[in-house]
Amino acid sequence: MKKALVVIPVFNEEKHLRSVLSSLPDRVLDIQLDTLVINDGSSDRSRRIAREAGVLLINHSQNRGYGVAVIAGLNFARQQDYDYVVKMDADGQHDPREIEKLVTPILNGEADVVIGSRFKEKTPSSDMPVYRKIGNKILNLFTTPQRRDITDSQSGFRAYNRKALKAIGITTDGIGVDSQILMEINDKNLRIKEVPISCQYDGLDTSTYNPIKHTLSVITSIIVYITEGRPLYYLGIPASILLFASVYLFLRLLDIFNRTRYFSIEIALLGMTALFAGLTLAIAALILFAIGRMVVRLIHKSMENYKYSEYEETDG
Repeated sequence: MKKALVVIPVFNEEKHLRSVLSSLPDRVLDIQLDTLVINDGSSDRSRRIAREAGVLLINHSQNRGYGVAVIAGLNFARQQDYDYVVKMDADGQHDPREIEKLVTPILNGEADVVIGSRFKEKTPSSDMPVYRKIGNKILNLFTTPQRRDITDSQSGFRAYNRKALKAIGITTDGIGVDSQILMEINDKNLRIKEVPISCQYDGLDTSTYNPIKHTLSVITSIIVYITEGRPLYYLGIPASILLFASVYLFLRLLDIFNRTRYFSIEIALLGMTALFAGLTLAIAALILFAIGRMVVRLIHKSMENYKYSEYEETDG
C-alpha cells in the first residue's frame, strides 16, 4: 500500500492543533496517511497535544524558523521513503477532507506538485483580508513571474510526489521557504498543478507575522534564492556590462586626452566606478557559484546521512 506523510509545522498552535489532528483521516484513496508534527520550539502545550494525539513528532528545543521546520519534515519523509507528502498549516484554516483533492492529480499522473489554491475558483477564501489578497498577488509576481497559471504561490496546503521530494534542496530558515521550493521545482521543470480549496479565516489568527514584514521577508528570500541559485546569470551579466562600460569610458578618456590634452575628471570617475562595481559583482558571482556547488554537495550528503536526534516516539 502507498504511504503519504502529512507534514504540519507547529509554533504555539495549542488553540487549533488538537482539532486539526483529530480531523485528519487515516486513509485517502487507498493511501495510508501518517502525520508528522514538527514542533518548532513552542512555548505553549503544542508538543504535549501532539504526543497525546499519538502522531509522529520532531521536537525542536528552540524556535528555528518556519523554513527549518518544513525542511525537517520533508527530510523525514525522504528518509522514511514515503511515496507522497502533504504539507498543511496547523492553524485550522485548511480542511483535511480536501487532502483527497490534492493527491488525486498526482495519482492520475497529471502533476508532481499540487498546490491548493484559494483563488483558483470562488471559494470561502473570499473572506480573506484585503491586505493579504494584495500581498499574495505581489508575491505571485516575484515567485512565478513566468507562470501566470499559478494563482496562489503562498499556499501552505500542498502535495508532493517522490520525484518532487527528491528534487527539493532548499535550506532557508525563513517564511519564504514555500516560495523558494516552488521556484526550485519550476526551475527543474517538474509539473505543477493547482486545485481549488476552501480556506477558513473567520475567527482565526492565521499568521503570526506582520503582513508588511511577511511580504518583505518573502521577497528578500526570493532575491537571495535567485542570486545564490544562478549567480553567473544574475550577477555575471551586470558585471560584464559594467566592465565593458568601464573599458569604453577609459578609451573615451584616452581619445579626448590625445586630441585635446584635456583630462576629463568626470569620465575618469565614471570609469573607475564602473570598473570597481563590475569587479565586485564578478568576484561575488564567482564566490556564490563556488559556494552554491559546495552547498549542493553538502545537502545531498546530509540527506543521505540525516539522523533524527530530535524525533520522539509517541504513544500512537
